[in-house]
Amino acid sequence: MKRILIILFVILTAALVACGAPEAAPDELTTLRLPMGYIADPQYAPFYVAVERGYFADEGLALEFDYSFETDGIALVGAGELPLAVASGEQVILARAQGLPVVYVMQWWQRYPIAIASKSTAGIKTPADLVGRNVGVPGFFGASYVGLVGLLSANGLTLDDIDANDIGFNQVESLVTGQSEAVVVYVNNEPVQLRQRGEDIDVIAVADSIDLVANGILTNEQTIAENPELVQRFLNAFMHGLRDTLADPDAAYEISKKYVEGLDDSRRGVLEASLPLWQADQLGRTNPAAWQQTQDILIEMGLLSAPLPDLAATFTNDFVDSIGK
Repeated sequence: MKRILIILFVILTAALVACGAPEAAPDELTTLRLPMGYIADPQYAPFYVAVERGYFADEGLALEFDYSFETDGIALVGAGELPLAVASGEQVILARAQGLPVVYVMQWWQRYPIAIASKSTAGIKTPADLVGRNVGVPGFFGASYVGLVGLLSANGLTLDDIDANDIGFNQVESLVTGQSEAVVVYVNNEPVQLRQRGEDIDVIAVADSIDLVANGILTNEQTIAENPELVQRFLNAFMHGLRDTLADPDAAYEISKKYVEGLDDSRRGVLEASLPLWQADQLGRTNPAAWQQTQDILIEMGLLSAPLPDLAATFTNDFVDSIGK
């Protein structure tokens, strides 16, 4: 009798567990370490939104933000140690020239973010007004330097036409104190700070003179060949976050406060100034002509000795065109 009761208890317990048991746990998320190329900042709001609202999780992904240098991220992706990174177009070309099999798969920033800022009293309204002026440059490297040379070149000028000085990343103080008559800036950063300090400034955007390839998403040839669905799922999620950010920047900024330590409303202008840089008729697509112009500038600067054998292999719109399909 005792044996029968035990058997009945086991059967009843199993039935109850089966009826009340939760559904099977979903597959574990694949964690991706993502090099960002800059510190935690409101300009990364589309990523923060996509994580917070579960868009990456919906694609089976989890992100680990890596705020190390851009060149470090490119090197890791080029070596196949990481599958994806955020990178600027000119750095992608330079990496390909060094034999790194990296491929740019989405243009997030549709306008090159570099600009020249000056006090309105200086009378620097156009690129021609820079001739003979003291221009502070964060350094003779990277996007700031490429943008400056691109702006000058597009307007028939060279570095010899200006008095360029390396001031480090002290553009705001250099301009305010009169050390520089003009400074090379990110249009969504230093101009925001200067205006918050009450400065009346003029800004000359590089993108108004030349179309250079700005920040986007980078992968490598091996990942495209062996795991293209990973790239597609990543871009699906990011695009969702980008669209949400453009549609409701106030909500995106509030979400960013969870990811950027000490973020308050004083930096809301950074996000507001970033939004126009991302917008396009079709978000994420990259323009082959912009790649040609970017390569030409790199050759003019001496950073690239010759054109790449196959510039078209540096980028693709295939994944962007497949989003939502």
